[in-house]
Amino acid sequence: MRLGINLGYWGAGMDADNLAVAREADRLGYSVCWAAEAYGSDAPTVLAWVAAQTERIDIGSAILQIPARTPAMTAMTAATLDSLSGGRFRLGLGVSGPQVSEGWYGVKFDKPLARTREYVEIVRKAMSRERLTHEGEHWTLPLPGGPGKALKLTVHPVREEVPLYIAAIGPKNLEQTGEIADGALVLFFAPEHAEETTLGALRAGREKAGRTLDGFDLVPTVPMALGDDVDALADIFRPYTALYVGGMGSAKQNFYNKLARRMGYEKEAAEIQEKYLAGDKQGAAAAVPRELIDSTSLLGPVERIADRMQAYAAAGVTTLSLTPAGFTLDERIAALRAGVEALERAGLA
Repeated sequence: MRLGINLGYWGAGMDADNLAVAREADRLGYSVCWAAEAYGSDAPTVLAWVAAQTERIDIGSAILQIPARTPAMTAMTAATLDSLSGGRFRLGLGVSGPQVSEGWYGVKFDKPLARTREYVEIVRKAMSRERLTHEGEHWTLPLPGGPGKALKLTVHPVREEVPLYIAAIGPKNLEQTGEIADGALVLFFAPEHAEETTLGALRAGREKAGRTLDGFDLVPTVPMALGDDVDALADIFRPYTALYVGGMGSAKQNFYNKLARRMGYEKEAAEIQEKYLAGDKQGAAAAVPRELIDSTSLLGPVERIADRMQAYAAAGVTTLSLTPAGFTLDERIAALRAGVEALERAGLA
């Protein structure tokens, strides 16, 4: 099992610290550094900045939002970043959510599975440097009846195939991800519930494509906090968990809330969502079960984190992407180093 680091979003006044974290992860031998985007910092700019100041670590988008760019533009960005980084880019894609897709990008959030499948087909074709033609429900290239020509990408990526990941949560999305992608980016992954929440659907998708999970990169992003008081460390992530389970989406459409229910937290997920959407964020955070946080995070001293890393590896995780907690750069760097120590203690390095 390899280690990754997720830098999240930029522009919150910690950019210098984020870069220092990325450079230390590079020095420590971390496999990949991911950057996110929503409606603030964009991932490609951040990844280019990180790539220019690191040497070995891969850079990955977690995620490039599908409603933000045409598939051809995404292929251009991926090829450029792979070229500039010397073959270190990983392309992570996702549909985002209804609020961002329709409120920020003005793109209707409909048929996300079909849209993702078609988007991936176009991206792969463009990056193969074939002349780009496509006739689908969502995109037609070139546009008929006009001056458009079937063009091919002029940039040569370093690798013949840039690894393509999809952010997936629900069973249908996970199954399709297993079928059409090289890896899955997941949140709130609990090793104890891996089969029913994640692996079963991914395996079904791989079987559709005539493949197994061998070689498929399962990448959960996992919050991490170092210390001796596990209860206090779990409290750090209460607002984060409440945001996703309670407020990431509407009352009818919240993928993370449904995930918590599939993990057995039916009553608790309903209470968290009810309180969060009513504006009681503090009450929603208090309603998050400590067990839910502990099962989806790395908490405690190095020895305890090492034990949990063994559980993640046994559950099929191939890249464990850490989000170290800490208000200072020193705390985050210490967590990075503890991650490497824990991996070695677990016998997984």
